[in-house]
Amino acid sequence: MEPVSYEEFKALAWTRKRAFHLEQRDAYNVEAEDEPFGRWLRGEPDDYAWHADWLDFVRRATAAGVQVRRVRLASAPHSEYIRWGLGVSPLNIEAGEDIRYLSRDLAEGIDLPSEDYWLLDDDVLILSVFSADGRTGGFAWPPSTELLGQCVAVRDQVWERAVPYAQFVA
Repeated sequence: MEPVSYEEFKALAWTRKRAFHLEQRDAYNVEAEDEPFGRWLRGEPDDYAWHADWLDFVRRATAAGVQVRRVRLASAPHSEYIRWGLGVSPLNIEAGEDIRYLSRDLAEGIDLPSEDYWLLDDDVLILSVFSADGRTGGFAWPPSTELLGQCVAVRDQVWERAVPYAQFVA
């Protein structure tokens, strides 16, 4: 797989009409989230400075007319990481991202790919790849174009089954 930098990803996403992200893990372990996740676990307040760049990206993209959508698969009971994400989601939503959740049991029968991904419109696929422990990750072009059709179909299926954040937390 060929790496794609975060800046390359953002520049490409701003040129599209739709950016869809599928997150399949119940927990990620990326270094940038260690401190804020730890604060949440300890019940300490967060200023969300660590999240400002993403929120700025979403605001700029949606202001430019890009629909930014995300579906997060979630097991029951929810992992601590998913519970933390539920607390952060309102910031993303306020910035313009449409976040929906799909209980893992409702994803049965969907041919999910092995990696998380971003689908820009219906023709650009960028994988969100992570090490097995979730510690390292990044963006990458898929090794072949065959995965694109599967990811378009998965997007449509998970979006149809997923529920908006407000309904999921109710």
